[in-house]
Amino acid sequence: MSASPAHAPLLSQRLKHETEALHLQMHDLMEQARPFSSRMHYAGFLAVQYLFQRDIEHLLDRPGIQQVIHDAALRGREHDALRDLQDLDMPVPHESLATCEVAMPEALGWLYVSEGSTLGAAFLLKEAQARLGLSSTFGARNLSAYDGGRANAWRRFVAALDDEVVPSSQHDAIIEGARAAFRRFGQLLQSYAQPAPVPA
Repeated sequence: MSASPAHAPLLSQRLKHETEALHLQMHDLMEQARPFSSRMHYAGFLAVQYLFQRDIEHLLDRPGIQQVIHDAALRGREHDALRDLQDLDMPVPHESLATCEVAMPEALGWLYVSEGSTLGAAFLLKEAQARLGLSSTFGARNLSAYDGGRANAWRRFVAALDDEVVPSSQHDAIIEGARAAFRRFGQLLQSYAQPAPVPA
């Protein structure tokens, strides 16, 4: 017997549970890439961040997205990643956007993946500072927190997803959007962030 609507899981709960395997795959790829083993390897990760954030920012003005995420226009880190590439004198990668055909409600799933990554970026920023001498004003802007803090921004985002303004009939499509975003990030990691050798 299926659960009644009153006891159906929240959208944020479904997103976390139903994308868990892809999330773990992404973490495995990050571990293989060891982006903080050298600035060269970090540059590969930075190319991934830039291209993925281009995909995300392309979605932020989609019709309907700001009715759900009221501060959507303030999210996204394409410009920060671009400035980081320039700081390190790294070439700007060029690829076709992966989100040209993505519309609402799938766009919310893509944004979920991007926003979730901002929480883990707190640890990544510490690694970039300690191991590579980078900072939130040079080379690692893309890992910085939003104004007001990471946790507050994430809570606002999750609350918006779980609000009744997002009908349950759209939840499956949003989850598919999140899966597509995880796959895209993983593909970029495999293309640009080559595995780093492990020290003997």
